[in-house]
Amino acid sequence: MRTLGAVLAGGRSRRFGSDKAVAMLNGHSLLDHALASLRPHCDAVVIVGRDEGIADWPRPDMGPLGGIAAALILAAETGFDQMLTAPVDCVRLPPDLRARLEPASAFVDTQPVIGLWSVAALDALQAMLTRETDHAVRAFARRVGARGVAIDFALPNINSIDDLARLASDPG
Repeated sequence: MRTLGAVLAGGRSRRFGSDKAVAMLNGHSLLDHALASLRPHCDAVVIVGRDEGIADWPRPDMGPLGGIAAALILAAETGFDQMLTAPVDCVRLPPDLRARLEPASAFVDTQPVIGLWSVAALDALQAMLTRETDHAVRAFARRVGARGVAIDFALPNINSIDDLARLASDPG
């Protein structure tokens, strides 16, 4: 199975207060950390929702599903079977993440934006984004029968400058 990785980086970072993707952690941007954490699990990686990547689909401000849709479209167009997503503030992933989530479609139960999505789910996602008002990742997961997977790995979740400072002082 060919897997495209997608770092979802199109959010407004309202709670963080500034562009989270360019915030620095140990000398590197959160975007750089997220790309590095996703690369070992994928055959190729793309940034979604930023000028240096691909645009959300069908338009910006659709939340994570707009980024997932854009990356699934790219995956389908370029011959990938599945896509692994992670948010821009996920600077660490378990080394066996893809194996834990296979077969697609599945997501981390505590952070559903971290998910392995089958390209076959694209039609359902496009219909959801164009016809429905519930654009929650969990609603999409239910719609395509994705499994929630419990993992025993401390996934960082950076919503504030304080969260970033705590993570910077955490050697883990």
